[in-house]
Amino acid sequence: MATTRALTRLAVRRTAVPAVWTRSFASVDTTPREPIAKAGDPSRPTVPESKTSTIKEPTPAKEAKTKTFHIYRWNPDEPSSKPRMQSYTLDLNKTGPMVLDALIRIKNEVDPTLTFRRSCREGICGSCAMNIDGVNTLACLCRIPTDTSKESRIYPLPHTYVVKDLVPDLTHFYKQYRSIKPYLQRNTPPPDGRENRQSIADRKKLDGLYECILCACCSTSCPSYWWNQEEYLGPAVLLQSYRWIADSRDEKKAERQDALNNSMSLYRCHTILNCSRTCPKGLNPALAIAEIKKGMSFT
Repeated sequence: MATTRALTRLAVRRTAVPAVWTRSFASVDTTPREPIAKAGDPSRPTVPESKTSTIKEPTPAKEAKTKTFHIYRWNPDEPSSKPRMQSYTLDLNKTGPMVLDALIRIKNEVDPTLTFRRSCREGICGSCAMNIDGVNTLACLCRIPTDTSKESRIYPLPHTYVVKDLVPDLTHFYKQYRSIKPYLQRNTPPPDGRENRQSIADRKKLDGLYECILCACCSTSCPSYWWNQEEYLGPAVLLQSYRWIADSRDEKKAERQDALNNSMSLYRCHTILNCSRTCPKGLNPALAIAEIKKGMSFT
């Protein structure tokens, strides 16, 4: 009998709910919530087909600072539909300061079908390159104009094939980059068997070259590249080429220059300087091209 009572008390102790848990459960808000809209729900925002229609935030605040963004839209899954401009209105008080913040907010809260590239959000990867208000730049480094009376227009990089919406096809651009062999080429090993060292002065020659992130903003702003991109390498690739020509550790300078010594790869540059004006990293591809030309004129 005593054994049975002891087992009963032990079971009660093991199943008793601690007071802390009881208080935690009591503090949970049990107010009914509105159901989350699912795909196909008529209450879910959809992309209208009209070119002039505007998608706005569901409940803008009374003191809302609204701005309209006109964004290029094209879906390859609908080949019969022509590209169009879709308008979105956001409250800037609820949006981050950069254009990329606005695009992310549109995709997350307004229209999940909007497509664009992005990665680092720090101006390092070059993924979010696009044409914003007529200028090729990075969406993560471009501030939203605070003048709400003016609408912002966002397009993919110009004169490129479009994969979808704001995503350009850069296959040819990277193929050209691969053609210049963008890596150190040497036949002579270091005499001490360690790394290939260079002087401080030689290292300084690479400043303004190695910072290029291959965002393609400069090349797609160059009229010469628009019309001759099948053979002309363009500002970005030529800047990268000069980065290796100027490197004192590389032993293939003559071969690199010889590969550019034709009428198209290099000399289609007419010093229009669009490349240097639009570079979001503040680099000067036109100067690098001029240095290549100057170096080849003395060889």
